Amino acid sequence: MTDTSNTQPADSDARAPRQSRLRRVMRYIPLVAPVLLWAVPCWVLLYTGQRWPLPVTLVGTALFVLGLVGMPFAMARGHGRRQQDRAAIVGDTLLGTSWVLFTWSVLIGGLLRLVLTVAGVGEGQDRARAVAWAVLGIAAVLLAWGYAEARRVPRVRSLDVQLPRLGAGLDGTRVVLITDTHYGPLDRARWSARVCETVNTLEADLVCHTGDIADGTAERRRAQALPLGTVRATWARTYVTGNHEYYSEAQGWVDLMDELGWEPLRNRHLLLERGGDTLVVAGVDDVTAESSGLVGHRAHLAGALNGADPDLPVLLLAHQPKFVDQAAAGGVDLQLSGHTHGGQIWPFHYLVRLDQPAVAGLSRHGARTLLYTSRGTGFWGPPFRVFAPSEITLLVLRSPQPPTTP
Repeated sequence: MTDTSNTQPADSDARAPRQSRLRRVMRYIPLVAPVLLWAVPCWVLLYTGQRWPLPVTLVGTALFVLGLVGMPFAMARGHGRRQQDRAAIVGDTLLGTSWVLFTWSVLIGGLLRLVLTVAGVGEGQDRARAVAWAVLGIAAVLLAWGYAEARRVPRVRSLDVQLPRLGAGLDGTRVVLITDTHYGPLDRARWSARVCETVNTLEADLVCHTGDIADGTAERRRAQALPLGTVRATWARTYVTGNHEYYSEAQGWVDLMDELGWEPLRNRHLLLERGGDTLVVAGVDDVTAESSGLVGHRAHLAGALNGADPDLPVLLLAHQPKFVDQAAAGGVDLQLSGHTHGGQIWPFHYLVRLDQPAVAGLSRHGARTLLYTSRGTGFWGPPFRVFAPSEITLLVLRSPQPPTTP
């Protein structure tokens, strides 16, 4: 394994060319979203003809008001300067709960009421109560299932990826991708250890972590991250930063991963050789790195590939899928990314698509470049995954030419 590094600062043309539409929308979300998330289900469940007994209406309304006030308060204390883990857990759980209630209040509140009306089932009050109970039942089931999905060890998703420029000697190379572990307020040290045990059963040649290791500093989440030091790979364990590292002293995470035996690919590359053929494994900092103000942190593809033979196939680690525009322009063969969580809680993936070119799976960009977007190994914030299961990914690289037998 040959290490060829480059730490030159990136120039201005390495910056992402497009301004995110999602960021423009996000400026208004903190003001409007909490009200919508709690007011809509409150209206659908309590004030659309149900005629609940007065105590039920009052208690229900009080609970929704408490959620509306308590959610932003808890999230501010949990994710603001105070960094109180218990408050973060409460705020994140309320956020996930309100999103599920909002989604199914909108869907069921309109659709089921229309179906019952057209079918002539029941009177107005009966239909309204049927809708309310349906929304509550679906939300309860999805939240319980989503919590179990979020907390379990991810299933392994395996796929073969053919790279036209991959030499026959590298056919069958096993690459394991984990990403977005998001160690955080909920202590998941045991979960982390079990994830690493699963990775080790896959007999990987190369293990990659494409960022968002944790929410919190390396010192604070160290116990949850330590099992990463037990991961085994025939060739290398490689890591690039995600945007969440830049909320929590990114250099500390780079140093810890280096301490645990991983190769932080900060705008540099490794050469992996087998059977007379070579694969360039490159990595870049997250696209938000430059705005963090940390000296030397920025996404710089030219620096990552500096000195590499342009005729060799390139595997690139970049946290966010939207870096694929630059990867395609730079002739990268395969980019591995995370960041999207597959939307995490349906139907949030529709909002993710406003900011990213892919949400999950394998996609092609340009004439040569493939992008694999993982749904993530852990979860961010709300401890729920609904119709967006987590994953540990095994990618088996295939050459157009099978390896020659001796």
